[in-house]
Amino acid sequence: MTGTLVLAGTPIGDVQDAPPRLAAELAEADVIAAEDTRRLRRLAQALGVTPRGRVVSYFEGNESARTPELVEELVGGARVLLVTDAGMPSVSDPGYRLVAAAVEKDVRVTAVPGPSAVLTALALSGLPVDRFCFEGFLPRKTGERLSRLREVEGERRTLVFFESTHRIVETLAAMASVFGADRRAAVCRELTKTYEEVRRGGLGELAAWADESGGVRGEITVVVEGAPEKGPEEIGAEELVRRVRVREEAGERRKEAIAAVAAEAGLPKREVFDAVVAAKHSG
Repeated sequence: MTGTLVLAGTPIGDVQDAPPRLAAELAEADVIAAEDTRRLRRLAQALGVTPRGRVVSYFEGNESARTPELVEELVGGARVLLVTDAGMPSVSDPGYRLVAAAVEKDVRVTAVPGPSAVLTALALSGLPVDRFCFEGFLPRKTGERLSRLREVEGERRTLVFFESTHRIVETLAAMASVFGADRRAAVCRELTKTYEEVRRGGLGELAAWADESGGVRGEITVVVEGAPEKGPEEIGAEELVRRVRVREEAGERRKEAIAAVAAEAGLPKREVFDAVVAAKHSG
């Protein structure tokens, strides 16, 4: 008989949010794979649990190398518990490789549901939550970040992103540039913690707030309203020029950018070209 891989959701802030099953799994697992073993021990202590199983580290730096070892334990019948620093394993955290490898070996995989920064931020955002998509962390490089944002510029569903305190100012400015300054959004930080804050407004307003504040501290989740439905006739010259500019800033040649924007808007390339030329002359 093969063992069982258990993915356990952990509190994203308040330890009292830990599900009761988490304590039981921590106590009974044969092996506990933790993103940070020190944080795991603090969590176990807070829950009044003494793990009886072997504790090993499992983080981005050793995920590839340690996965075969854990799969061997699973195939041998062990109950392996996977926990990350906060939230659910595999969701922008280590876990995907282990789950895929376990499934390939016909090992049972189950989960202890727990707190989620994605769902918590969505619920608090005040934006539509009937349909949404999670984009995780954006690329660090400016050009790649703009390209990724451009890919989802027309996405109708509500968008959810994670971001670090070091890049949030640049990210909000890039979002305002690509999505438009008036697109509604919410910046959620330190969810469930003492200094929890949810700031709502247009992307331009939020970008200015973050810049004037000198940045946003803590764990950050950004929720952005989906793109409005627009017909070709609703897209003005200023918006066409903005879209071309965003593509050029991401590294596209002007001719290619104009063609792409024209295709998106359902307009002749000449119309977009004329708008760009007119804006250049007026500027």
